[in-house]
Amino acid sequence: MDPMTQSAQISSSQGFADGQNSAAKDSKLSVKDLIHWRDPKKSGVVFGLSMLLLLSLAAFSVISVASYLLLALLCVTITFRIYKSVVQAVQKSNDGHPFKALMDKDVSIPPETFRKHVDASLAYINRALKQMSRLFLVEDLVDSLKLAVVMWLLTYVGAVFNGITILILADILLFAVPPIYEKNKTQIDQYIDLVRTQVNSTIAKLQEKLPGAVKRSKTE
Repeated sequence: MDPMTQSAQISSSQGFADGQNSAAKDSKLSVKDLIHWRDPKKSGVVFGLSMLLLLSLAAFSVISVASYLLLALLCVTITFRIYKSVVQAVQKSNDGHPFKALMDKDVSIPPETFRKHVDASLAYINRALKQMSRLFLVEDLVDSLKLAVVMWLLTYVGAVFNGITILILADILLFAVPPIYEKNKTQIDQYIDLVRTQVNSTIAKLQEKLPGAVKRSKTE
């Protein structure tokens, strides 16, 4: 085989591999892409399914929703299995089990992957425990007071909304706010900077007046 033929084969194989990699990347949308509506069809499906699930949980119990979902899935798979069996009997074909390709897939979780996610979760848990200890043991008086104010405001939120309602509102905001912010980023950032400046100024004045308040260094 001459060098030109080898070079052509190598370049074609590389092009095929690059095409596969790009197709794999395009087929996988991250959460950021979904909430920014990069692919409106997929984002719409995810938003619709999440809203349907939350509205179902608002009307029925968790056990009922889970049972209905699993029952609907079983009805679909059993109906398809019976349909394929009838078709194979009529056509006298031997195609085998219709879900054989899915049944042959390995659905087990590798121990390395499990340990990796456990270690990552443990790091977040330890960080949260350290932060809670710092706030509830009043290491910084201002931070503890801010937490108290937030908890006090949440008591009013809890009196008006239940948990499912808050999740529904959060789901709507999750899919509505990112595209709005993306379109009006400059104006929103200006208002955010203005609010942040006012808040920092108020906190600085409060730290000077409160006795025993731990003043933050400029590096923080």
